[in-house]
Amino acid sequence: MSTRRKPIVAGNWKMNLDGAKARSLTEAVAARAGEAGSVDLVLCPPALYATTVAAALGLAAGNSPSGVALGGQNAHDKESGAFTGEVAPGMLRDIGSRYCILGHSERRTLFGETDATVNAKVKAVLAAGLTPIVCVGESLEERESGRTEAVVSEQVLGSLAGIPAADLAKLVVAYEPVWAIGTGKVATPQQAQDVHALVRSLLARLSSPTVADTIRIQYGGSVKPDNAAELAACPDIDGALVGGASLKADDFLAIAKAFG
Repeated sequence: MSTRRKPIVAGNWKMNLDGAKARSLTEAVAARAGEAGSVDLVLCPPALYATTVAAALGLAAGNSPSGVALGGQNAHDKESGAFTGEVAPGMLRDIGSRYCILGHSERRTLFGETDATVNAKVKAVLAAGLTPIVCVGESLEERESGRTEAVVSEQVLGSLAGIPAADLAKLVVAYEPVWAIGTGKVATPQQAQDVHALVRSLLARLSSPTVADTIRIQYGGSVKPDNAAELAACPDIDGALVGGASLKADDFLAIAKAFG
């Protein structure tokens, strides 16, 4: 990994926990954030508990004394309007969020989001002053049929189309092979590194090699304390987007420490 890229480890809690558990988990991570070393830590709770997490992180005053940032799991591409059940990027910013996950495979497969959908959301989240964490990744069928490069390329180029280089430099990309999410399977370090290198080359095409070298690319997909160090050793893997393991402070911080 380039010494110019600070690792970023984000916990995607998905649709889990209740208010009390969200608060206690946040407090546990915040109290021990120093264990992670020089790593940006992000917690992405369900939208309903975002204010609970913000309060536990001390974000009400507009800062984060703990050093842990808040993120959303999704956002709409409009600032406001008749979109029942949706959350606007500005709403996330208003409660202290700094990041927002976009284009997660579960949003793409279960809720029909396309690259065009993700592209509109990325632009909206950037306009709101937040950092998008843009997810890409292939299914097992696509990998086994040798289409990983084509699928990931299409997702990166489509999801980030028309975004100026200056804005590309602000975002994070997360490579999450769909076949490894929540399955216990994990891409080998070499498989992950190969796709991360591909993503960086695509980012260079969209901007420049210099800009691409500054953009952080996370790996996601059954990341655990026992495989994090091998992934962290890869030159183009700049952190992790953690699912199930982020629901336990010990596991989440162990993963972060591996990247620190």
